[in-house]
Amino acid sequence: MMANGYHAVPPGKIAAVVTCLEMRRRPGLGQSTPPPGMQLVRKRRPDPGWYRRLFREIGEPWLWFSRLQPSDRELAAILHDDAVEVYALETQGRAVGLVELDRRGFPDIELAFFGVLPAFTGRGIGRWMIGEAIARAFAHRPRRFWVHTCTFDHPAALSFYMRAGFVPYARMIEIADDPRLTGLLPRDAAPHVPLIA
Repeated sequence: MMANGYHAVPPGKIAAVVTCLEMRRRPGLGQSTPPPGMQLVRKRRPDPGWYRRLFREIGEPWLWFSRLQPSDRELAAILHDDAVEVYALETQGRAVGLVELDRRGFPDIELAFFGVLPAFTGRGIGRWMIGEAIARAFAHRPRRFWVHTCTFDHPAALSFYMRAGFVPYARMIEIADDPRLTGLLPRDAAPHVPLIA
């Protein structure tokens, strides 16, 4: 049991408050149409290099690093698993968003990654994407659909998931090596998170 109060995070580490959320039944979000010129395309057995580029473009401002750590072989083993569904939000042949559903823990399904490039935030695109993610997850009839977000994510992420129908059920602290110091991300990534070497 962790004692109340402040706890030191060693130099070179980062710490985030993680909130886990779930939905146990599909909410009545109604039908929606994709934003003009955009479509969500299933990528079967995606190339790890392609995936990492999109992951980095979306997540670098928020210190996403978990999928930058494994080798190509390790990443391919995840992405090519039949229980992992990777979708790209595409416009004019360019991938600008990511939805990843992980059914490996079925009957639970995880919304493993969800996001759009920074230039595409604030346009209502995410509302349509989350509706699509929910519909595709619940087509498998899971016991629950869950996601986690953290204090390094977009400031609106937690409220976005709650508006979509996810309910918070747990809170954790994640401590990790700062990916800007390990070379996974550039040192100027996520300037809102001070770099303490």
